[in-house]
Amino acid sequence: MSASTLGGCRAALAIAVRYAHTRTISGPVAGRRVPLAAHRSHHARLLERVATAYAMTFLHREVTDHWITHTPTDRPAAERLVALAKGWITWQAREIVTESRERCGARALFPVNGLAEYPAIADGAITAEGDNLAIWCKAAADMIFGHTLAPEPPPATGRESLTDPAFLRRGITAAERHWHAGAQSDLRSGEADDALGRWNNASASALNLAEAYIIGQAADAFATAITRTTTAGTRAALTDLYVLFLLDQVDSRSGLLLAEGALTRDHVRVLPRTRHLLITRLAPHLPALTDAFSVPQEHLSSLPMLTAP
Repeated sequence: MSASTLGGCRAALAIAVRYAHTRTISGPVAGRRVPLAAHRSHHARLLERVATAYAMTFLHREVTDHWITHTPTDRPAAERLVALAKGWITWQAREIVTESRERCGARALFPVNGLAEYPAIADGAITAEGDNLAIWCKAAADMIFGHTLAPEPPPATGRESLTDPAFLRRGITAAERHWHAGAQSDLRSGEADDALGRWNNASASALNLAEAYIIGQAADAFATAITRTTTAGTRAALTDLYVLFLLDQVDSRSGLLLAEGALTRDHVRVLPRTRHLLITRLAPHLPALTDAFSVPQEHLSSLPMLTAP
């Protein structure tokens, strides 16, 4: 389920990015037309989704390798990892295909243009082979006391760079640790003879723990993939994309991370500017990043909205 949905979201992004560079609209100067991709409001959203798709791809490969090589004693942890990866990948895929469809406008609502059916496919994968929420609840419950508490990261000093992947990764670790400790406390605070009540009390924190953990695994898989890159230019672009993925995750948790001391107030203030500069640097690479998904040219050429004026 996760593999098919991942392939679908990569194809959707390839279509949306191709459309963004072939579809032209009226520009700020009379008589001059510009591609959709010239607008930051358009390409920034696609870049953020591409960064997530790369993280999903690398996570899927790592989880598949882990499942193939796991030992009988490691099976419960391997099953938990597969469940969390399936849930996160398919949920993210639904967001990506929806964004891709929206960025192509009304034409993408017609099935002939290749995007209209993708959201329904993603919905099916979310439910098939174990509904995502159900399998995440089981995995999260197992993690409360069956998973090692993440180490406490050092407090932020304000001197750290928001483009340092190691620093941003520590932020995800801080979030995982916070929700893990919270889930343990919430579970213990319930009535001893009310198992369902105790779980209901802890479930929100436990699900946040599961999410932070699998995002951390995706980040680590992304970092590992970069170390295998031999071309300097490719490594630089992938590193920027990796930082963008991490920034999105840290930004969405900035309030918690500020409270936990993993970010400073100055870090929070400069987050938008850091992301702005990073997207500016990545924008010229957007076509190459989606070309790397290797969506067959025959498929792209068969879509009317990519070939008709």
